[in-house]
Amino acid sequence: MVEGSVEMDAVFHALAHGTRREIVGRLAERAMTVGEIAEPLAMSLAGASKHIKVLERAGLVRQTVDGRRHVCHLDAAPLASASAWLQFYERHWPRRLDALEALLGVEQTPREE
Repeated sequence: MVEGSVEMDAVFHALAHGTRREIVGRLAERAMTVGEIAEPLAMSLAGASKHIKVLERAGLVRQTVDGRRHVCHLDAAPLASASAWLQFYERHWPRRLDALEALLGVEQTPREE
């Protein structure tokens, strides 16, 4: 079994919020300023900064400062431990899905009245 770690806990915590998952997805395409991140999310720079800080603590985002511009870059390396943890349990999914399919198949049988 793959054991959890403080770092992996931070990654899962960071990814638990939809806004942060959206930020990670957008940063996977290219580096962005905090303003570019905040604009389509219809949130303030302060709000975006709070989400970015959570992603930074998880090691998923790093910022560089270019004058007054804070540019955010994705660092996907911490996702490797989370991916390994999920892959360990992936072997159980087909069995569970087969059991669900069998259960749903039974329930879909027409009932006699």
